[in-house]
Amino acid sequence: MSRRIKRTTSPGDRAKGRDKGRDRDRAGDRGKERGKVGSAQRSRKPDDRKFGDRKPGDRPFAHRAPAKPPRLAEPRRDRQERVEPAAAKPVNEQPLPTKVQTVVVTADEDNMRVDRFLEARFPGLSFSHIQRIVRKGELRVNGKRADSKDRLEEGQSVRIPPLRLDTPKTSGTLSEAEAKTLQALKDMTLYEDDDVLVLNKPAGLAVQGGSGMTRHVDQMLEVMRDAKGQKPRLVHRLDRETSGCLLIAKTRFAATALTGSFRHRSARKIYWALVAGVPKPKQGRISTYLAKEESEEDSIMRIAEHGDEGASHAVTYYAVVEASATKLAWVSLKPVTGRTHQLRAHMAHIDHAIVGDPKYFNKENWQLPGGLQTRLHLLARRIVIPHPRGGVIDVSAPLPPHMLQSWNLLGLEADRFDPIENAPEE
Repeated sequence: MSRRIKRTTSPGDRAKGRDKGRDRDRAGDRGKERGKVGSAQRSRKPDDRKFGDRKPGDRPFAHRAPAKPPRLAEPRRDRQERVEPAAAKPVNEQPLPTKVQTVVVTADEDNMRVDRFLEARFPGLSFSHIQRIVRKGELRVNGKRADSKDRLEEGQSVRIPPLRLDTPKTSGTLSEAEAKTLQALKDMTLYEDDDVLVLNKPAGLAVQGGSGMTRHVDQMLEVMRDAKGQKPRLVHRLDRETSGCLLIAKTRFAATALTGSFRHRSARKIYWALVAGVPKPKQGRISTYLAKEESEEDSIMRIAEHGDEGASHAVTYYAVVEASATKLAWVSLKPVTGRTHQLRAHMAHIDHAIVGDPKYFNKENWQLPGGLQTRLHLLARRIVIPHPRGGVIDVSAPLPPHMLQSWNLLGLEADRFDPIENAPEE
């Protein structure tokens, strides 16, 4: 027969027991936390790295950012590159409006051009359709007519008329004509990555469409639409008869960064031209105002005075690379500004017009040496611009066939040192 023994404890002993219990609970909680941390550490792969040691292509470790930045730490360049794309999130694509609607420009769309705004909102909208609704005044910003090149501001109201998208292409299938167009673009390609494309545009191919224009670069880029319907975007322009480097953005993020580089003049463009006569001095700076002069048949850029309606300041540096007697000269040109026909108008202004220029070559009783073609001898030779994700894009285009023929006939050496390299950037 067993007896149950009743133990008695004093109030002090009971208090000590409660304290020990709480201590055991806290110790158990700490053990659980250590267990969680230990399991998290054990689950990390051998390739896991610290926040600042990511490899190209890794996603940013935003969820593991430290509470305080390390003292005296300088921001890593690659960290900034990974953060920038997140700040350029595309605006949600809008349903195609079947009637007039008014939308408000968001913060992401601030400073976007009107045509880029429509392309971003309605992927698949053709360039010609955009130009048509803008030209007819059907699209209005804050109640006023807008030009396709106008830039929008956050909070503005944009009136959008009914739109019509082009028939979407079946993913992964190209017609025979489209396959030829894609191959033609590949044959022109000087540089390409996920964000940027640089084409060697041939002379005679227009960059954008116009009246009666059926084939141009912007139309050719239709075959490069991605799965979301986004088409590569033109970043700058070249005249139809000018050959050479043409920069194109394959993503909206790249387009914003590259157009910003042009706007802030951190892009450097170098052109080669064959001109009549030999400029003196052999290196110099041309600074004028240019304004468009319209006529029934054509329009040209004329030299204007400061304050004239539509006049814009234009600056060009030039340097003679090599001369062919006193008849012709190979000139390298660096435009600081980017006005329409700037180089052609400036060289004509100093009486050394570019050979083969149908608009600005006005030298009387001047004959082109035998064997040279009467085509515009102007090449967008080189472009140097910061890459949207870091580093620098530096691409050069070769002489087009008609200019190479002229160089060979005149005995000019295409690999000579280009003195324009030493020209100022502003």
